[in-house]
Amino acid sequence: MGFDIDKIRADFPILKREVYGKQLIYFDNGATTQKPQQVIDCITNYYLYKNSNVHRGVHKLSVEATTDFEESRNYIAEFINAESEKEIVFTSGTTESINLIANSFSNLLDKGDEVLISSMEHHSNFVPWQQLCENTGAKLKIVPVNDNGSLDMDFLDSLLNEKVKLLAITHISNVMGTINPIKEIIAKAHNYGIPVLVDGAQAIAHIEIDVKELDCEFYCFSSHKVYGPMGFGVLYGKSHWLNNLQPYQYGGEMISTVTIDKTTFNEIPYKFEAGTPDVPGALATVEALKYIKNIGIKNIVEYEDELLVYATQKLLEIDNMRIIGTAHHKTSVISFLVGDIHPYDIGTLLDQMGVAVRTGNHCAQPLIDNYCIPGTVRISLGIYNTKQEIDIFIEALNKTLAMLA
Repeated sequence: MGFDIDKIRADFPILKREVYGKQLIYFDNGATTQKPQQVIDCITNYYLYKNSNVHRGVHKLSVEATTDFEESRNYIAEFINAESEKEIVFTSGTTESINLIANSFSNLLDKGDEVLISSMEHHSNFVPWQQLCENTGAKLKIVPVNDNGSLDMDFLDSLLNEKVKLLAITHISNVMGTINPIKEIIAKAHNYGIPVLVDGAQAIAHIEIDVKELDCEFYCFSSHKVYGPMGFGVLYGKSHWLNNLQPYQYGGEMISTVTIDKTTFNEIPYKFEAGTPDVPGALATVEALKYIKNIGIKNIVEYEDELLVYATQKLLEIDNMRIIGTAHHKTSVISFLVGDIHPYDIGTLLDQMGVAVRTGNHCAQPLIDNYCIPGTVRISLGIYNTKQEIDIFIEALNKTLAMLA
């Protein structure tokens, strides 16, 4: 397919929509991406022709749904280069994936143990560990960020020791777009025998993910961040870890046998998948991953980097512009403030001009507090955004600032 921007934009029906009489410009991809027609059709076709529960029926619909469901697991394993499809657990999203591991680790922590995270984490990779430590008596240690939004690697080195039982870190900051040196971080942690969980929610759509190369113990992402449906996610875990961890939800599918006296659990990954799964979510996620693979991750990186540079240059031409997060290695996310204007006011007026941006603390309040700011305006760009849209956004932003002056 290559990178044909006109063809790509044509695949996303919502981009034809008008907002307040103006053509929609969607710059909120960090919150959720829009869906190509192929993904929408996949969900529709499932409910039209194959709707059935999986793993439990002998009739044709169930057999077909089960085959497609498990083939989805195989494809996702190949996409992130997992050792086996058994290392792929289906969840409702990154949040559930992290909570699953946090709950499963509750039996592995004692008072005085430590868990490491960073100050740039999304609340979903902050609060579960905070609560886990409160409940177990373990200590939560925070790796700070430098002024430019990069991780303080020297401080990380100072926190690594044998007391640390887990390091949980985001691959890419949802606020600043900072791409953390994950492979290096994992290697440092492994020197002390520390397992690493990587929050890949913001990374999966923007860079190539190879869990073998990274050598992480856990990696998780949400489908809706990568042009797939909401409510479906993936947790990758090394087999020996998944085999040794206890499930945190109980019910159908995750059991092997149930008697009055005792229950035994299913093999991985099924022991972590209680209840009826989101079958169309799995199928549509594969369609989304196939879509970006067809374009080519390298093509996506090159195109989005070009958009990042262009948008950054345009923003810096505006008086009193302050960009939060200027790390050298980052993806197409820009958070900014202009003078003392509240970000909510900017976002509200931009919306009236057809430009969808994000405002607030972006579910990363500790990071926002670190910069002593009320929040930011965030633009997060995806494969269907263009320089022309950036120009329109800049024009709308200048009008907005004039109105708020």
